[in-house]
Amino acid sequence: MHLVPVTDLSDEGLADYSRLTDVSLRRVSEPAGGLYIAESSKVIQRALAAGHQPRSVLLQEKWLPEMAAILADFDGPIYVGESALLEKLTGYHMHRGALAAMHRPPLRSVADVVAGARRIVVLEDIVDHTNVGAIFRSVAGLGADAVLITPRCADPLYRRSVRVSMGTVLQVPWTRLPDWPEAADVLKNLGFHLAALALDDTAVELDTFVASAPERVALLLGTEGDGLSRDAQRLADTIVTIPMLHGVDSLNVASASAVALYALSPQRRG
Repeated sequence: MHLVPVTDLSDEGLADYSRLTDVSLRRVSEPAGGLYIAESSKVIQRALAAGHQPRSVLLQEKWLPEMAAILADFDGPIYVGESALLEKLTGYHMHRGALAAMHRPPLRSVADVVAGARRIVVLEDIVDHTNVGAIFRSVAGLGADAVLITPRCADPLYRRSVRVSMGTVLQVPWTRLPDWPEAADVLKNLGFHLAALALDDTAVELDTFVASAPERVALLLGTEGDGLSRDAQRLADTIVTIPMLHGVDSLNVASASAVALYALSPQRRG
């Protein structure tokens, strides 16, 4: 392994890790620079298993023995330093001990990502990275096949999304859709029934929909607060709702995704 002791925080190789708590910096550097930050040994291991390539790795010294086997085939720089010094670099305490600046793989086509899929999830303009990560974790755990995101949806490879998903954003196939109505045309031409999870007088209850669900379903989930746009609801084949009690009208979008995906899961339906 190519170990580089961290002694000078001005080293150009450390620029990918500088001030990671600065939101505006991450928005500029991650997408435009073709990088994302993988945090923790588990997430780095999943990224490597998915075929993603690191540009460099940053480790606290005490994590080197655990990471040695994971990084055995990586010949790039592995920056190693004391916790206090690395905290000055990143702007926060690295309690998971390891970061990697990973090269982003190219986005695949929608047709390629959903080939053979029966259940997919469409995220429309969801801007909270925690919700995006949590939905990916539900998709992975409950048996959906892929995630598609609209142009204004938050980045699944944003550091917080990756962390909250426990690295499942690196396992679940995903890509970006065009905007409506083109997105609906793409999905329907690929054979998907668009089921919009929303509040509407014409909505059918989730269990009713599941009882006779089509072979290929795209579950549409909308942004926090306002929910799915009028365009998404208008273009959907069915509007589906989760029945609620005690005056509560809806769940958080990540929670709603878990409920709907469980109801649609192949294990539950047999």
